[in-house]
Amino acid sequence: MEFTAATADQVLAIRVNSGIEEIAAHPRFAAASPDMVEAIVEGIGAFAAGEWAPLNRKGDLEGAVLANGRVTLPDGFEAAYRAYVEQGWNAIAGDERFGGQGLPFTLAANVIENLGTANMAFGLLPMLTVGAIEAIAHHGSQAQQDLFLPRLISGEWSGTMNLTEPQAGSDVGALRTTATPITEGEHAGRYLIKGTKIFITWGEHDLAGNIVHLVLARTPGAPAGSRGISLFIVPKFHVAADGSLGARNDVRVVSLEHKLGIMASPTCVMSFGDNDECIGELIGHENGGLKAMFTMMNSARINVGNQGVQIAERALQQAQYYARERVQSARAGSPSKDSVAIVEHPDVRRMLLRMRALTEGARALLYYTAGQVDRGTLGVAGAQERADCLVPMIKAWGTDIGCEVASLGVQIHGGMGFIEETGAAQHYRDARITPIYEGTNGIQAADLVTRKLGYENGGVLTSLLGDVAREAGAGSPLAELAQDCIAIAQWMAGEASLDDKLAGSVPFCTMCSVAVAGWQLLRQARAAEAEGGKLAQTKPVIARYFAEHIVPEAQGLKAAATAGAGLLYALDAEALAG
Repeated sequence: MEFTAATADQVLAIRVNSGIEEIAAHPRFAAASPDMVEAIVEGIGAFAAGEWAPLNRKGDLEGAVLANGRVTLPDGFEAAYRAYVEQGWNAIAGDERFGGQGLPFTLAANVIENLGTANMAFGLLPMLTVGAIEAIAHHGSQAQQDLFLPRLISGEWSGTMNLTEPQAGSDVGALRTTATPITEGEHAGRYLIKGTKIFITWGEHDLAGNIVHLVLARTPGAPAGSRGISLFIVPKFHVAADGSLGARNDVRVVSLEHKLGIMASPTCVMSFGDNDECIGELIGHENGGLKAMFTMMNSARINVGNQGVQIAERALQQAQYYARERVQSARAGSPSKDSVAIVEHPDVRRMLLRMRALTEGARALLYYTAGQVDRGTLGVAGAQERADCLVPMIKAWGTDIGCEVASLGVQIHGGMGFIEETGAAQHYRDARITPIYEGTNGIQAADLVTRKLGYENGGVLTSLLGDVAREAGAGSPLAELAQDCIAIAQWMAGEASLDDKLAGSVPFCTMCSVAVAGWQLLRQARAAEAEGGKLAQTKPVIARYFAEHIVPEAQGLKAAATAGAGLLYALDAEALAG
């Protein structure tokens, strides 16, 4: 089936949830006029459908290939990426000083959404470049910014994040990659990088002119743990002061991971300094890598949550198409015994409505988060703190939704969904990495109940939930859910032990996410009804289903969120995992 961008729903979410008109009232983002917003959403939707979507199945079947130290992609990927760069899509939110268009992050999120919905594995390439841009823009020297940002923002070069090592996993403080200062010669002031990194997305490929690896490493005598890590720029090809490329750096791909999904995204094992000649340059100061890492991670976590929306939308569209086309059995209770399209059967309708409510709810949460990020950029009081609280929600719940909706898509296809040829299985396989990427969803939930709950002694989070309760209206299930979340937050901030908070963190994160998403869907429904048109018919039904079915499920998580950790440790490790 063909992919069609969800343009109308995206425009509504950008306008209502992000509040783009309010953002554009600021001189910095004045170019984001209503006409510009619609042109971007429609334009990237058409580009993604025409150029990237046709490569989705091909990429899954053929995948990335490593041979003789070179990673290649199937035919068509290079031309599609070149068209993406030439049309300026990579530069939407880039700093105008370095060739970017200076538009809000909200619109860059829409570009990423459409590209990833069309082709999730391919969409990871520009998504990782965003993290490199953010790190260099916030922590790089002026010279580093001048040299690297124009080419990363244009998309001429791509970027990666090299954090994980075989023995370290999510514990970056346990990394062993070293960075030794160079004191003389042409590279004096730089560092020799040596070590191995795993799970490096798009770590090697032939689509961009250069790959800018951002690598965490330890300098000699650095403190133990995360306090002793530094961040380095390690380009695939050495870069002269004028931006021209020199010889290849001493960095190579060792192997490609054999994965469950995202076959067209080369997930690499990277080796730095096999010949003791890998040159890197420090970003910021020594032992300041953790701060720079979180700059990359925050952006990446929102964009991974975006991936949940992407794969949900793609799975939803395929399920809708199949449900309309597949004829099977008469409708129960109908006087006619003629077989009907399965979309007429109650349980298929239940699944389709659930898929749509979850997808549109996650999209509403995504653009609400993006709007808060833009307000934080503008210095609006409290916006950045609210955005920080929303990040674990959109990352964790958004990706959980991607998995659930993709699974329901397989279910709607029945036995054919389990057969690779239909394509429904690809969405399910592709989706499964997202709850693991950029900090597992358990880590996101832990972040919410430890770091984020501590903002203003819980005031930032409870203020957000208070807004939900107030706008939902007293006595509504949504308002009750928000009040439950506030009560749990107060318990966690008070009498709960750290173990108790962590034990309840995942259900609590889900509850908060559903509350905020339901609130933003409610706002969409009210706006759509006021404006009329097709969405005035569909959106209130979607929002009502979310409120009457998804919200009560989240309310049922209160017991798990407040149960404490005692039962989790009722069995010792041997009895539990023996």
